[in-house]
Amino acid sequence: MNAIDWKNLGFGYSKTDYNVRSWFRNGEWSELEISDSEILPLHMAATCLHYGQEAFEGLKAFRGQDGKIRVFRMEENALRMQRSSEGLMMAEFPVDKFKEAVRKAIKLNERFVPPYESGASLYIRPLLIGTGAQIGVKPADEYLFMIFVMPVGPYFKEGFKPTDLVIYREYDRAAPLGTGKIKVGGNYAASLVSGHRAHANGFSAVLYLDAREKKYIDECGPANFFAISKNRYITPKSSSILPSITNMSLRQLAADMGMIVEERPILAEELADFEEVGACGTAAVISPIKRVYDADLDKEYLYGKEPGKISVQLYEKLRGIQYGKEPDPYGWTEIIE
Repeated sequence: MNAIDWKNLGFGYSKTDYNVRSWFRNGEWSELEISDSEILPLHMAATCLHYGQEAFEGLKAFRGQDGKIRVFRMEENALRMQRSSEGLMMAEFPVDKFKEAVRKAIKLNERFVPPYESGASLYIRPLLIGTGAQIGVKPADEYLFMIFVMPVGPYFKEGFKPTDLVIYREYDRAAPLGTGKIKVGGNYAASLVSGHRAHANGFSAVLYLDAREKKYIDECGPANFFAISKNRYITPKSSSILPSITNMSLRQLAADMGMIVEERPILAEELADFEEVGACGTAAVISPIKRVYDADLDKEYLYGKEPGKISVQLYEKLRGIQYGKEPDPYGWTEIIE
């Protein structure tokens, strides 16, 4: 293996040694299998290709100052994948088996876990797809669950530095009663056109408004939105937002800091009232926002060129727990032995 430049990793795919797989056939899941192949055997009529029966997750493992590897809140990822499976009528992968697969994938690829203080982590990608052949619109009778991993740097190339968001009202991320609250590939495919336009215009991501009225903030495409105002941590409440495990954790940490936590509909014009705003998720952790530009109204909201004080405190607290530097009173991390 060529030496890895840990400090300059981007957020992209790289090959590691092994992945872990399990097949659902005849009504039951197989034992976990280990593979060194990057290729999947897939029927041309598989439902994942034709009818979108596909769900995925993202979580991370971190090497601490003590040399131990910690994985963050993997049970929540297992439960969220089950909710996605329910939403697309896919076979649900058992929570305990999910956690066993995560542990196995980390241990098999332990040499790819970045060193402490490199700024990088091991990204873990669980994937569930319908593999059974159907040409009518119906659920598959066979599925594949797998996990592969890779070392990654920050999702946004700027890292923990403020970026710019843009509002485009002509695009929707997800329908109000559709698949927005589950983690399926179609939601991300729907954001590619608007995301490409945003990047071409110098923005890191699109800040989507609700699809029904175009009045309320939904999320930032690849991440949840949050705002800080008058000792309040405020995040949108919507039927089309993916429940972020990072956001869930930040809400708890904000409450621990004595802040009032509000999960509620947020009017777009409230952007003028906030002291800090940010995007949060597994890949980015926290990405502070320095400017939101409303392209339709030709209006901008400015929040400063440096991360806000509360965003910094929340970021450092969460990262401290993930790396084992801070106490973990809620048992969010598991050490991989």
